[in-house]
Amino acid sequence: MKNITVIGSGTMGNGIAHTFAQYGFSVSLVDINASALEKAVLTIGQNLDRQVKKGSIDEKAKDETLQRIQTFTALEAGAREADLVVEAATENKKVKLELFSELDRLCAPHTVLASNTSSISITALAAATRRSDRVIGMHFMNPVPVMKLVEVIRGYNTSDECTKQIMQLAEQIAKVPVEVNDYPGFIANRILMPMINEAIFALYEGVATKEAIDEVMKLGMAHPMGPLQLADFIGLDVCLAIMRVLHEGFGNPKYAPCPLLVNMVTAGKLGKKSKAGFYSYE
Repeated sequence: MKNITVIGSGTMGNGIAHTFAQYGFSVSLVDINASALEKAVLTIGQNLDRQVKKGSIDEKAKDETLQRIQTFTALEAGAREADLVVEAATENKKVKLELFSELDRLCAPHTVLASNTSSISITALAAATRRSDRVIGMHFMNPVPVMKLVEVIRGYNTSDECTKQIMQLAEQIAKVPVEVNDYPGFIANRILMPMINEAIFALYEGVATKEAIDEVMKLGMAHPMGPLQLADFIGLDVCLAIMRVLHEGFGNPKYAPCPLLVNMVTAGKLGKKSKAGFYSYE
């Protein structure tokens, strides 16, 4: 694999593009919004500057990384030469299904289609294509250039060959791939999101203040960030969407999202992205 196409230029998309380009791959970054692409390239440049300042790369490596990234607003132009497409669009099942169907039509037969989804079924996305053996999940962690883990999620029909190829590719970009099967929440969010939801319930029920809940988990459990602060950074809308996937997928009331979480998202309090969640980010 030499040519990587990344769909979506938001926080995850630009981080994925940055990482592949840094390790020598040609990257096509695709977004329908030209200004979003400009912002993404600017962000990648700023993050590379931080790496230069820390001494982890030099100026030459920074310049070469940026030169390997091309931007496109047309899906066909960006995906035509791809060996691998990594979809990092909005966490919306309908949008992703339509996108995978279109990518299947546009891409070469050998192209592997991967999703960075944090909860949506890989099997369902694969069913929208005629290449279900070459559809897989690559769930990167945020911030992508820093975090080592990649959850590699096998859909029901994902082949052993495709899985091996993606596991090896993740290692080529200095990540640690962990293979998991396609069930609601995979591993990371099946464990993390109920913990966050329970922390929100503790706040909702008046067990403790938000500061106290986060402090207990940081000092008592050695978490670098408390669950309520982490929820703000992930996005409360994303947390709610994943809890609903878990609740629907398992049909178990223990996965029901806390009413406080539902109310906050309804009120537009989405966390850091909206400058207000459990904490203020003005």
